[in-house]
Amino acid sequence: MAQVVTPVTVVTGIQEGFPHGTTVSAFASLSLSPPMVLVSLDRTSELLSIVGRSGRFGVNVLGSAHSDVALRFARKGGAAKFADTRWLLDHGLPRLPNALGWLACEIESMVDGGDHMVLLGKVLHADHRDGAPLTYHARSFGTHTVPDGDP
Repeated sequence: MAQVVTPVTVVTGIQEGFPHGTTVSAFASLSLSPPMVLVSLDRTSELLSIVGRSGRFGVNVLGSAHSDVALRFARKGGAAKFADTRWLLDHGLPRLPNALGWLACEIESMVDGGDHMVLLGKVLHADHRDGAPLTYHARSFGTHTVPDGDP
């Protein structure tokens, strides 16, 4: 699976006023009507427990300049990951304001995925800005480029 290019996101939740988040590359669009996405979280993650109780999660789609953010949120550390990170509440969820994309989601269902749980989320709010996305391929960060001559 390392040969499959994936987007890099930080999935977030909130507990008792404290933000929590983790880097996730298992993220995809699922449905247009109604708008839905899916994310996959490790069964042992603290974030899965938090969003499972609240029924909501945020998705911050990272830009090509955000590999440091992706690495920070890939570590263990709960709310401490936000210590040196600018964030705000948007629709009651932690949002990274410099991310290229933002989705506030409500969990429609949770599906067993082996050592992960797949969250199917109904998109309540979406926002984006232009920029090159951060991608993950062959265990390295990169970005998408359009080949010469591609329309």
